[in-house]
Amino acid sequence: MYIVYVLKSRNFSQSYVGITDNLERRLNQHNDGNSFYTKRYMPWFVIYKEECPNRVEARVREKYLKSAAGRKFLRNNVFKN
Repeated sequence: MYIVYVLKSRNFSQSYVGITDNLERRLNQHNDGNSFYTKRYMPWFVIYKEECPNRVEARVREKYLKSAAGRKFLRNNVFKN
């Protein structure tokens, strides 16, 4: 099982989309500064997640969420709140 997730920075207006097989571990890695992009905008929290049955489907969904249509979906359904 893989998870597609969206993180939001607590202190900046930045978000991040990624995939993992262990969300808790991956969030800790982001908040420990182990990722080049995300270490600049720490701390992070999860605002959205989707489970996918395998890595291939998770990657397809991640690419969608990073596209213009996916950003629109997130803006209308996730960031709206």
